[in-house]
Amino acid sequence: MFTFIDENNLKVDLRFDEGPFEVEPKHVLALVQYEGKWLCTIHHRRGVEFPGGKQEPGETLYEAAIREVYEEANVVIEDVKWFAYYIVHDDIPFCKAVFTAKVKDIEPFTGDYETEGMLWLTEEDLWKQPNLSFYMRDAGMKKMLQEVKNHERQW
Repeated sequence: MFTFIDENNLKVDLRFDEGPFEVEPKHVLALVQYEGKWLCTIHHRRGVEFPGGKQEPGETLYEAAIREVYEEANVVIEDVKWFAYYIVHDDIPFCKAVFTAKVKDIEPFTGDYETEGMLWLTEEDLWKQPNLSFYMRDAGMKKMLQEVKNHERQW
């Protein structure tokens, strides 16, 4: 387990297994890489971040990840794999499941459901991004991207 304090001064526990869960995951985050670049969305308030959101009733976490990526970026993903989860110890703790996925199709961005569009960023460009969402700047995100690289070597 990797524990850190986020920008809101909350304790966060990051784990690279599939449970058992102290808090059941109800949110998802998708780490999608294509041609050496990360898929990011531009959230109206938070800024540049990886796509994700809340699981809807009757939906699996995998289905939520697929839907959120499509709703926020018009990107169709496949080969969705469980990667990690983290618990934010807020007044009411919440848990977010993290998935990796491959791009199946990229459709023209037509909506603005929750985002203003998408960006494809190299890791170097990602860290230089001046408008990164608060959760993208924390130690947990750096740890997740480091672990993705470690897993890619094993795949």
